[in-house]
Order: sequence, then C-alpha cells, then structure tokens
Amino acid sequence: MVKYIIAEQLVGKEVVTNDGFDLGKFIDAEVNEVNGKLSGLVVEPNVDSDLVNKLSVKGGRITVPYANVLAVNDFIVVERKGL
Repeated sequence: MVKYIIAEQLVGKEVVTNDGFDLGKFIDAEVNEVNGKLSGLVVEPNVDSDLVNKLSVKGGRITVPYANVLAVNDFIVVERKGL
C-alpha cells in the first residue's frame, strides 16, 4: 500500500544514512518538471558530519536522489551508496 505524505510534514526532519551518518535536515524536494515525479531531496547539511565534508555541497545544500530514500518515519533514512 502506498502511503502519501505532504512534503510540508517532512520539513525539518533529520536525514540519516542507513549506516548512521547524520546528513542534515530536509528542507525541500526536487520535482521533475516533465513527469511531475519526485526526483530528489534537498538537505541542509550538518556541517559537523564527517560524511558531509566528503560530499559535494552546492550552494550550501545537498541533493539526495529519490532512489536513495529507504524509509520515512521519525527520520528520513537514505542509502549512503551513490551519494
């Protein structure tokens, strides 16, 4: 069963990797203009995270591909591989 969540409910949720690294907080979503599907999560990075310092941060933001999202609950859990 598909569960629908309003993006506004996700703003401010912590985004963590499946191996426990804190990426930061969800701030926005990227949507494909052609098909209207969610293509990525825009995350305000946690500057204290060792992993974030190794990732490409553009304009003070990290984009996580939607395909990497594993779970959404109290946290947004994403697959680290491919970041």
